[in-house]
Amino acid sequence: MKDICAKIQEADAIVIGAGAGLSTAAGYEYAGERFNRYFSDFEEKYGIHDMYSGGFYPYDTLEEYWAWWSRQVYYNRYVDHLDLYQKLFQLVKDKDYFVLTTNVDHCFQKANFDKQRLFYTQGDYGLFQCSSPCHQETYDNEELIKKMIEQQKDMKIPTSLIPYCPHCGKPMTMNLRCDDTFVEDEGWHQAYFRYQDFIRRHQDLKIVYLELGVGQNTPGIIKYPFFRFVEKNKNATYICINKDTYCPQSMEKRAYCISEDIKNVIDDLLKIKLEK
Repeated sequence: MKDICAKIQEADAIVIGAGAGLSTAAGYEYAGERFNRYFSDFEEKYGIHDMYSGGFYPYDTLEEYWAWWSRQVYYNRYVDHLDLYQKLFQLVKDKDYFVLTTNVDHCFQKANFDKQRLFYTQGDYGLFQCSSPCHQETYDNEELIKKMIEQQKDMKIPTSLIPYCPHCGKPMTMNLRCDDTFVEDEGWHQAYFRYQDFIRRHQDLKIVYLELGVGQNTPGIIKYPFFRFVEKNKNATYICINKDTYCPQSMEKRAYCISEDIKNVIDDLLKIKLEK
């Protein structure tokens, strides 16, 4: 672990690639006891057993659809479990860093990571968009989501709280990349260009690609690009912390694959850093 900490502290820059496993380790479990605590009524009625699959269920009415989604958004976006993210920030805050993440819970920004160094590729629980979509804009949803939470009853929200597009009048939906209707608004494109610029400026330097909790649902966003970057740059190091880790044989000598609990590893790395 000391070698890994040294690689991070000696690096010219760090790119963090974060997947769902990081938020799960932080306390945002989508199944089990936490799911039962908030969605037992939906489980009893529809046989839904986790938050991920519940987001795709074809609910009969928009009142019920938004009862589900307001809970999913509220407990995963507006109720904080930031201890792990804050420790990760303490580990890298003195470095030149950038974060690429498929997570949509906004935890990095809430844990004091610089907003200008974050790229949320798959959307944000905190944003609505037109379901059509008729235009490429997104809308903050915190106030309305909290009203839905407060006023829902019998697994339905009041009809008056259903959000509609201010341009075409169609129902709004979540700004999440589920299909080709996902809205990449101006903020999304600005973050994309900042990420590309960061990679370009650091591509030949001593850089650490730190991959945390990235699974096999979308390896083309974080995992495979990280492999390519490390293979091209002999000064680069790949560090992967996940239950399932691997890397190409061609870069094994510059890679650390750690199949341990992310929280425990970050705790150990931060402890080593602070002891120096």
